[in-house]
Amino acid sequence: MFFLNLAFGVLQVDVPLEVVHLTDEYWNNVVSFIINEYRNGRTPNPDVLCNTRIKFGAFVDAIGDMKFDFIASGHYAKVVHPDSSDKNEPSTLALSKDTVKDQTYFLSHLSQSQLKGLIFPLGCIQKEEVRGLAKIFELPNQDRKDSQGICFLGKIKFSEFVARHIGEEEGVILEAESGDFLGTHRGFWFYTIGQRQGLRLPGGPWYVVEKDVQNNVVFVSRNYFSVDKRRRTFRVGSLRWFSGFPPRQSTTQLQCKVRHGPGLYNCDLAIEEDGNGDEIGVVKLSEDDQGLAAGQFAAFYQDSICVGSGVILESWDDQGFPVCAKAIEIANMKDKSKIGKPVKIKNEESDHSKDNCETAIIEDRQSQRVTNSVVQ
Repeated sequence: MFFLNLAFGVLQVDVPLEVVHLTDEYWNNVVSFIINEYRNGRTPNPDVLCNTRIKFGAFVDAIGDMKFDFIASGHYAKVVHPDSSDKNEPSTLALSKDTVKDQTYFLSHLSQSQLKGLIFPLGCIQKEEVRGLAKIFELPNQDRKDSQGICFLGKIKFSEFVARHIGEEEGVILEAESGDFLGTHRGFWFYTIGQRQGLRLPGGPWYVVEKDVQNNVVFVSRNYFSVDKRRRTFRVGSLRWFSGFPPRQSTTQLQCKVRHGPGLYNCDLAIEEDGNGDEIGVVKLSEDDQGLAAGQFAAFYQDSICVGSGVILESWDDQGFPVCAKAIEIANMKDKSKIGKPVKIKNEESDHSKDNCETAIIEDRQSQRVTNSVVQ
């Protein structure tokens, strides 16, 4: 039905329609990758992957024999191309006029060659103006709701998708500060850092603050927004810059988006090498952010220009949420049946058990705290 409506819309303006089927490519390059990332405890971004690997990757390959100058897409972003006399100069990706609907975050990992072949006509107008034009031209999608959630799931719930492709495996939920056994979960891959829904714990709100992938343990806390546990420093890998080089920070303030939306942080970026000789960036935000999840992207900006992006890596040293020694000891137990029954959760005001455990938090967290593997 969707394709019929699309066909009706383009035929109204006498545009020929040809459908390119990329189901196999989408499964092999996006969905399979996402499943593997969740298995490894990371939270991938399917929209970024879809743009780089399918919409402007496999699709471009599929129509390579056709004659065309540019590919036009309905993304809310701007591409500024160099003059015909300076074709060797790079094209730039800029914020759209509608900063709320702006989609440069999802386009930030494109290559320069991909960017050079694109135009985004909607980048210069607001979303409401687009709605108004759709009504004027009586397009069939004029009242279509904005897309929400993960595009390939449709009406399928995310938890159902994960259960179908990864399965379920019972694990324990531990309080990060006290090590108290609070309950069980269906598998760490159902949870991401900062999540509060689906924990089914009384006395909350509870938030997922760390995951032990090897032992299938989820650590939670009611102090997720505590000032001393916020993060503003993190690492990024798989760096890609539209200019081919990291941005110079001496003249223009560098800014960063750690998720889709209008919010931008001022930041500093230092380029280093990891143990394998790969380039990584150490990012220091101007403000704290509790929702930094490994596998998501960090996009970088100078003024209104998106200069590139990288994948957020796991915590290291003491940058993650502190997990106490007792919680780590229990997480490493091979036979979890010895833990006993879950504790009776008290209201936060009357629960002082974590105060005793916090004194035992391991100082050398780099070698003792729960860590995950690095994004490849």
